[in-house]
Amino acid sequence: MTSVAAKKGLGMRRQSLYTAGLAAVLSMVGPTMMGWGAALANEPKPWEMGMQPSASPVKHLMTSFNDLLTIIITLIVIFVAALMAYCVVRFDAKKNPVPSKTSHHTVLEVAWTVVPVIILIVIAVPSFKLLYAAERIPEAEMTVKVTGRQWYWDYEYPDHGNIAFSSYMVPESEIKPGQRRLLEVDNRVVVPVNTTVRLMVTAGDVIHSWAMPAFGIKRDGVPGRINESWFKAEREGVYYGQCSEICGTNHAYMPIAVEVVSREAFDAWVAKAKTAFAPKDPARDVAARPTGTLVE
Repeated sequence: MTSVAAKKGLGMRRQSLYTAGLAAVLSMVGPTMMGWGAALANEPKPWEMGMQPSASPVKHLMTSFNDLLTIIITLIVIFVAALMAYCVVRFDAKKNPVPSKTSHHTVLEVAWTVVPVIILIVIAVPSFKLLYAAERIPEAEMTVKVTGRQWYWDYEYPDHGNIAFSSYMVPESEIKPGQRRLLEVDNRVVVPVNTTVRLMVTAGDVIHSWAMPAFGIKRDGVPGRINESWFKAEREGVYYGQCSEICGTNHAYMPIAVEVVSREAFDAWVAKAKTAFAPKDPARDVAARPTGTLVE
């Protein structure tokens, strides 16, 4: 009896030590992992296998559509692989020295025609839904005009006193702690959270492409015309993107940074931006625009 009690006591002590050690490890690693995940929530993550976390209604549909296609593709691959394995084993030359002379099988021919049609219909329905949601711009609460240039971005807020500014990448030599190399800019686009923003994209020299993965946007900026898109950021934070059209030598050095803030913070930013980005001479500013830029 004494030995049994001793064994029980030893087991309880080992369990207590294991629990205490696990708690200590989690207390040290947990906050670090949580902080790491929060810091990288709006940008690509190391060793990331899926898409960036969705932050807009359109991106939610894109992620859902991607998941559906992944499931369908996986099932097709498994089915075809199993069918090939069955054929190799079942119709081996040693087991079937006299090959079959069957040339037609009505049921099989109908099946391999109807089944792919059904699969295409299953894919088409959410595809059309996604296209409609992405291309139909709902009633916007504000507008941001984007002009791509070699190699930076111009932004205008026509609904807020025509605020206008340029956004350049922060050079690697000037990167501060916490900033993202090749992604941070001197002037971020600032928009309020849960607000439908209409995006008007054009270019002043060559074709650029304003791409923001977390919002599900990739819209080309073409000189002489305006392309429209929209987004509605569902949570606050800083979101990063890049030009996705090869536009010249410094194509890789014109990132996009969108800062989503509360409505109160956005109103405060607008008040400061009207002074900070006010044009010194509007007439000279218009005259200095490169040829091909659309002036409203």
